[in-house]
Amino acid sequence: MTYLHRHFEKRTDPAALLPGACSVVMTGLSYHRRGAGGADIEPDPPQGEGGVEGRVAMYAWGEDYHVVLRRKLAPLAEALMQEGSAESARHAVKICVDTAPLLEREFAAAAGLGWIGKNTLVLNPALGSTFFLGAIVTTLDIAPDAPMPDHCGTCRRCLDACPTGAFPEPYRMNASRCISYLTIERREAIPAEFHAAIGDRLFGCDDCQDVCPFNRDVPESAEPAFAPGSHVARIDAQELLTWDREMYRSKLAGTAITRAKLDMLRRNAGIVLENAQASTTSPASDAPRDDR
Repeated sequence: MTYLHRHFEKRTDPAALLPGACSVVMTGLSYHRRGAGGADIEPDPPQGEGGVEGRVAMYAWGEDYHVVLRRKLAPLAEALMQEGSAESARHAVKICVDTAPLLEREFAAAAGLGWIGKNTLVLNPALGSTFFLGAIVTTLDIAPDAPMPDHCGTCRRCLDACPTGAFPEPYRMNASRCISYLTIERREAIPAEFHAAIGDRLFGCDDCQDVCPFNRDVPESAEPAFAPGSHVARIDAQELLTWDREMYRSKLAGTAITRAKLDMLRRNAGIVLENAQASTTSPASDAPRDDR
């Protein structure tokens, strides 16, 4: 993830992103749906005859969160521009939703939106970790909120649940072993050592969130853009291998799944099918037959 090293000054200093910046307003928007938090796990839907469906991480089930958050932050940004100023001297603002070089997670923790958990995600007592971060950098000087204390305690469920052992220690993740990175960010072939651990995960991974106690009783998101009717929670892996670019665009238009290019999704689908085939082949069926 070399892109994190680019624009390092802007990532650590909002004034380098927006000249004269005095404050960063951090917001959270829940995307939680049934399927996370242990007892709240929804049973697997029935598959078609011979079908192998690949799982999609929950954050990408609905509409593209970049678009949704920008749309929802626009009125707040407009209000900040006008706060305490004449129309001719409005405050400057910049909306950032996971694309600008800004350390949103660290600013969210500093703003008291939550604490950074052992799985390196921001945790909030009411929202768990299944929420998107949105930021507004502004030249308006706003009194800061106090940070929230860490409530992870001695729990290490997220660390132990990781299929690839991507957490060498609490609060530190080796991204090169994370299934979300491997299936969404990595452009090259995925090393064979991770194939079995990927299982049926076609796009991303929720395992460290699924086991977190703070996600167990989180209410479902009230945001219509993330409603069940808009879900792309599973994709037929065999069918995906036949997609051309037009089919890719028509099937996934308006979702965050397009973060992974078509060739990357085909690569992932191949691994899902490989794992499905391996799971249906038992040692007994592979053993040489003794017909004596």
